Amino acid sequence: MKQELLNKYNVAVPRYTSYPPANFFTETFDAVSYRNAIIASNEQQPQHISFYIHIPFCFKMCHYCGCNAILMQNKNVVSEYMDAVKREIEMVLPLLDHSRKISQIHYGGGSPTSQPVSALREINEMLISGFTTIDQPEIAIECHPGYLDEQYWLDLIDAGFNRLSLGIQDFDEDVLKTVNRKPSKMPVEQIASLLRSKGIALNMDFIYGLPQQTPQSFADTISKAIDMQPDRLVTFSYAHVPWVNPKMAILEQAGLPDPVQKNNLYETARQLLTSAGYCTVGLDHFVRPNDELYIAQQNKNLHRNFQGYCTRRTTGQVYAFGVTGISQLSTAYSQNIKDLKSYIEKVNAGELPVLKGYTLNREEQITREVITSLMCNYHIEWADIAQHLETNIEEIKSSLHYNDTILRTFANDGIIDYNSDYISILPEATPFVRNVAASLDKLMINTDKQFSKVG
Repeated sequence: MKQELLNKYNVAVPRYTSYPPANFFTETFDAVSYRNAIIASNEQQPQHISFYIHIPFCFKMCHYCGCNAILMQNKNVVSEYMDAVKREIEMVLPLLDHSRKISQIHYGGGSPTSQPVSALREINEMLISGFTTIDQPEIAIECHPGYLDEQYWLDLIDAGFNRLSLGIQDFDEDVLKTVNRKPSKMPVEQIASLLRSKGIALNMDFIYGLPQQTPQSFADTISKAIDMQPDRLVTFSYAHVPWVNPKMAILEQAGLPDPVQKNNLYETARQLLTSAGYCTVGLDHFVRPNDELYIAQQNKNLHRNFQGYCTRRTTGQVYAFGVTGISQLSTAYSQNIKDLKSYIEKVNAGELPVLKGYTLNREEQITREVITSLMCNYHIEWADIAQHLETNIEEIKSSLHYNDTILRTFANDGIIDYNSDYISILPEATPFVRNVAASLDKLMINTDKQFSKVG
């Protein structure tokens, strides 16, 4: 990729894991707003239900992490928190139409596997009780392999988890030491073999753009992962947001790669993975050709929610529990309180622990559909979106910051192909999909919000 393009488009734009991005949420959206949005969601699409549970606790704080994480010290506080999560669930479930089907349950953090499996099993049973599920619902959990023995993995399987994501980040122990990440307790090869023997879907997560990573060292890491044949492999781009996590300043001092060096790390991984038969999906996923995500992308039906990529068949409105959890409904977002003590107090008082949220107007709902299609499928077909939203192309384009001069510049730079019917990101230009999405977003005009850079 040309260095001048990397430099030109290495600007701060949203990652668009939601639309609008979470830093547009406002505190005028409160517990009453959320309760009303939950009730309204029963009559809205998609009808499937997706649950997210946030467990913020970690045994050790990684310097690269931009998630809401809390060092696990006081076991009494942890116990109080887990009880509060169950109480929040008890408040929300009666508001849902129990004829709707559960398609996903996802645990994130923090480190959800900081908790005993018995506690996770209890939450699973609470969520599923009284509902039916789609055929083969996904029950997934993010795992920190640094602290887990064989029995814990077996207990997760027994508790009903059928997709496990191993947060490896890198196999190079010098890199892990720099970012304060503990390596796997069990050899990862043994974990992979165990999960495969039990028919469990295996994800492996890595981060590129960290100090001390080189194309050769990252190639060694990815090659080692390929040998273990995970079902999905994710290469997350390190997002340097020290205003979110001040510990990231330590990584600055250790030396972060520049945009060209960082892109070389990604290209190294991409070439190895595609040569090994994996297919690219979205910004950062690599999957097997028979994976439903790749098939959905080929059919332009890939979708995304806060749990990650999914298909239109499995996607559900997301109802989140725990501190900072973000519920993603058809016409609204609701984010929970970030402070642990305040969250527990609010839930124990019988109140929904809402911090802020956002109600989407018609124009924003249209923009969300367009940007989701672009981010997931690298393609916008105006007629298809008009049919899906039961509108016309004129209303869609008027809802966007649709500027032909800007689009022509992207085309001249070899980033998109477009005409009056569609916009497509060219295969070699997918790292710039966020730039194209932001150019269509009216909210990005003169915004003062902070975002991570593309490179």
